[in-house]
Amino acid sequence: MSQASPREVSLQDLQGSPKRIRRERAFRGLFFGAAFFSIVISAAIVFSLFGEALTFLRNVDLSALIDVEGGWFPRRGRFDVITIITGTVLVSLIAMVVAAPLGLGAALYLSEYARPRVRRALKPILEVLASIPSVVLGYFALAWLSPNIMQALCSQPTSFSLGAAGIAVGILITPLVASVAEDSFRSVPMALREASYGMGARKRSTVTSIVFPAAVSGVVASLILGFSRAIGETMVVAIAAGATGGSLFTVDTCGPGQTMTAAMTSLAIGSDQVRGQEGTFESLFFVGLVLFFMTLALNLLSERFVRRVRLRY
Repeated sequence: MSQASPREVSLQDLQGSPKRIRRERAFRGLFFGAAFFSIVISAAIVFSLFGEALTFLRNVDLSALIDVEGGWFPRRGRFDVITIITGTVLVSLIAMVVAAPLGLGAALYLSEYARPRVRRALKPILEVLASIPSVVLGYFALAWLSPNIMQALCSQPTSFSLGAAGIAVGILITPLVASVAEDSFRSVPMALREASYGMGARKRSTVTSIVFPAAVSGVVASLILGFSRAIGETMVVAIAAGATGGSLFTVDTCGPGQTMTAAMTSLAIGSDQVRGQEGTFESLFFVGLVLFFMTLALNLLSERFVRRVRLRY
């Protein structure tokens, strides 16, 4: 009895169901549109800042942007950007001094030491801390951190200070640092830990010599992300740092000062109040553009570092 010859498989047979192909194309187009739309929004924000920022630079003497003695008083025509950039960096550094040990310590405990039941209980509590409104932390810094912490650290404490604002911002970004770092620690293969234990290493040695170096790319990314978040924080520094009308150049964290975000907030409380000498309103867009480039540079630095040191298993 003769057997029927097998039918040749055509290219159309390998393509699959036409209905499934159309559905996949639709989803691909939808996801592409979402990605493209986000790029368009980002570009629109940048272009909107560029226009007014260029107007500001045309109408203001460039030497006024680095007039340290004049300080930042835009309504008086004093536009020393160094003053508010220094305040921003000081607050961010203080925040990282608080968030780095707390966040990394919490991440290591949850990833390496906590029992599953304890971790399930503590992880939501840590995430709840991230949901606290920044305005609440601002008043916490003003009502508790300033009189209790800063008074013990400073010889002449004031109600408003960059130090209190920095500590509050550090508390704010601690959950962010902890969450990203913990994900990085937990992504380290268990085989590396087992190999370390098999060679007789203790828990502490395994964590410090194996797990932490293997996850260093994620750890650095969490710190840079936290620093970027601290730079962009607004309400905490606007409430706790003081100097709402402006600020002279200072590096004294025990006294009031102003950051870039707080400067924009104090100047733009209602567009009808943005008044002063020429360039006052446009300075908002210039500061926003500088802030945008600072955070962009940090994100690019983080991405480049992660790609350079990331270990593949």
